[in-house]
Amino acid sequence: MEADRLRFHDFTFQRLPNGRCRAKVVLMWSDGREFVGQADGVTSQAGELRCSAVAAAEALTRAVEPRLVFEVLGVKAVRAFDATVVIVSLAARADSQATRLVGSNLTETDPPRGAALAVLNATNRILGNYLVTR
Repeated sequence: MEADRLRFHDFTFQRLPNGRCRAKVVLMWSDGREFVGQADGVTSQAGELRCSAVAAAEALTRAVEPRLVFEVLGVKAVRAFDATVVIVSLAARADSQATRLVGSNLTETDPPRGAALAVLNATNRILGNYLVTR
């Protein structure tokens, strides 16, 4: 159903002068409702990826709460097949049950954005199931 489609609407990432970073992810339902996730982190390769992934997980949680809560367990960029792949591991909690999810995104120019998109890749199927039972 098109009205229940959650879309990646906007992503911003900043490296701050104090050695920290900030990510903001905006997701939008087709009816125009927006859900924003923000996170701060340490400016380093791992810190920037985690910051972006946490912002995406927060936006997703806001979009589907209180039924689902997403938590970033880990995020890593690896070189494979002459490309950079960002891989995330998430926990999705519904009531007392937790499911572990893994997602990836192929990126060359913007690894922080790739981390946010990898979160969406990991949660795509579980969100589809949520929308069917909603």
